[in-house]
Amino acid sequence: MAQVIWEEKPDAHDYPAASDYLSLLVAESALRAELVAQLLAAPVAHYKAKDLLRASQLALLTADNVHVATDLRKIRRGRPLSPVLLVRGDLLRGFPLQIADGYHRVCASYYTDENTNIPCRMIDLPIPATPSARVPRTPRKAAQKAAQSLSARRPGTNGHAAAPAQEARLNPPE
Repeated sequence: MAQVIWEEKPDAHDYPAASDYLSLLVAESALRAELVAQLLAAPVAHYKAKDLLRASQLALLTADNVHVATDLRKIRRGRPLSPVLLVRGDLLRGFPLQIADGYHRVCASYYTDENTNIPCRMIDLPIPATPSARVPRTPRKAAQKAAQSLSARRPGTNGHAAAPAQEARLNPPE
């Protein structure tokens, strides 16, 4: 079985490709430029192909996908692949890892060996500037907050807690 060889740093064209992908997720061009600048400066870390696919919640591309097939040929010929560019996910906020550039390289590496250690440059998601923009930390807390809000505004409750039957519907047992 061939072994995947990696370049020491991403190719120059990987950063504009990452910016193009991020433009689908981040509307503000200044923020996108800042994210790409952070990717340029990020240190290299290594993660297994299988873990990158799991964390990104992406499906494994087929081996006959044109880009995956090209990378598999490079691997068989002993040519190095460019490291992958990542934006770390946030489990508590419900955001998966984003493979900003290199999805097909991750898939080709997986086909070669799912335990391939892939060099990556990874940055963190920006934290929202305003508290109102933050997503509640857990769905349970969000549900409780919504239930309190509903009972406070429901006509006829005068701001008191919901009746037991209503409470059961708003907060089902775990």
